[in-house]
Amino acid sequence: MHLESIDLIQFKNHIKTTLKFCPQLNCFMGLNGSGKTNILDSIHYLSLTKSAVQSSDTLNISHSQDFFAIKGKFQIEEKPLEVRCTFEAGKKKLIYQNGKALEKTSEHVGIIPIVLIAPDDTELIKGGSEGRRKFFDGMISQLDHPYLDQLIRYHHFLKQRNALLKQFAETGRRDLTLLGSYDQELIRLSIILANRRAELLEQMAFLLQDHYSEISNGTEEVAVSYQTEALRPDFAEYFLSLRQKDLATKNSNAGIHKDDYDFLIGDHPIRKIGSQGQQKSFIIALKLAQFQIFEEYKGEKPLLLLDDIFDKLDDERIAKLMELVSKGTFGQIFLTDARPERSKTILGNLDAEVKFFEVEKGEIKK
Repeated sequence: MHLESIDLIQFKNHIKTTLKFCPQLNCFMGLNGSGKTNILDSIHYLSLTKSAVQSSDTLNISHSQDFFAIKGKFQIEEKPLEVRCTFEAGKKKLIYQNGKALEKTSEHVGIIPIVLIAPDDTELIKGGSEGRRKFFDGMISQLDHPYLDQLIRYHHFLKQRNALLKQFAETGRRDLTLLGSYDQELIRLSIILANRRAELLEQMAFLLQDHYSEISNGTEEVAVSYQTEALRPDFAEYFLSLRQKDLATKNSNAGIHKDDYDFLIGDHPIRKIGSQGQQKSFIIALKLAQFQIFEEYKGEKPLLLLDDIFDKLDDERIAKLMELVSKGTFGQIFLTDARPERSKTILGNLDAEVKFFEVEKGEIKK
């Protein structure tokens, strides 16, 4: 699988950009703010129908414009696939596959598997539980369409239930029959989704440890521990036992939206005792495990996006990563760097086809 070309119209600072890629390494060079990362983000958008950076589609539109469009031409299992994403302010985003509009954007997720390694990835360790849930949910959603559909359904019912709890508080009237119907659906979906999350972590455990040891030359044991109430045998009773608390707080206090993942080195949280180097190694190992699972599920190597990694990793970890590139571990790679000389030195020594692009103010220098 690879991306042959991409066309950007009014996407962030790219008013009109057309790029043709090579099937191995594609490197975007330029000063910070030039638009390098925006190209990676457009590829991410073609895969997952959303930005990796902006939560609102409106923020992806070029300044003073009212829409953006991205078109990518892929080869997947030796068959052509053209993907087009368009969004106009105030309207619904549209996703097209080979010219045909999809009814739901979720239909597209998983067609083009993708792994992104970015500078702020350490926030998975340092940040709140929501970021960790989003990472693992995003990963499973690329592998498992029923999971994505069930997750969307879960959040729909959670939103409805919380709105109902607020309505009870405002009006003083309670429809416990309606509340009970939401309870049963959230209990059912929590158990299904929690089991799938736990299953993924079982699959990842060995891969995470293997990649961590390879990258860091370390002997420490690393793991991800899944924290959930939804797998306890009495979860239904536990959920219902919190009803009075839910009514008082006007919020749902049980369910998989409360789950978390503990990242461990030894038996201790890596965010507390791990060095900066250990944390970086852990995150890269996590992303490489993600890459390997995608490859095993899909039978093809996912696209790999590496944003500004040369600035964020020390020489030893860069060398390890480039060693994997030289071995042919990955398929098509897109990476950014603010220092052209460094990129050409590091990538020029690899046994791989490399194409360089110089980016300046949202344009590609000829």
